[in-house]
Amino acid sequence: MNLRGRNKVSPEFSMSSMTDIVFLLLVFFLLTSPSITPQALDLLLPSSSGKTKTQGKVTVSISKEGEFYVNATKVEPEEMEAQILSLLEGKEKPSIILRADTGSEVGNSVLVMDIANRNDITCVLATKPN
Repeated sequence: MNLRGRNKVSPEFSMSSMTDIVFLLLVFFLLTSPSITPQALDLLLPSSSGKTKTQGKVTVSISKEGEFYVNATKVEPEEMEAQILSLLEGKEKPSIILRADTGSEVGNSVLVMDIANRNDITCVLATKPN
């Protein structure tokens, strides 16, 4: 009598489905990672222990070299007020997030805060958490 089974189970494992899943995850993370960082400017922000809970309508960044960026678009200091006002036109509770590099001059930050003060705009200084 032959008691052996006719169906033999293959001990091999197919890796094709696993590589498909890993490839799809890789593509997903590559496509979503640029949208995580909205600001492409490399600024070294000052550190603080507080957290900012407000989301600004307009972001003004000041580089170490004294260049001004409004929502990642480079602007001249003379054109900055008009650019900010056009972006905040018709908004309730307009606000500016000021991202100043630690090596930038204080006078540049004061210029942005003066624009915000003249136009009754809330100005929040962005910092790096400790």
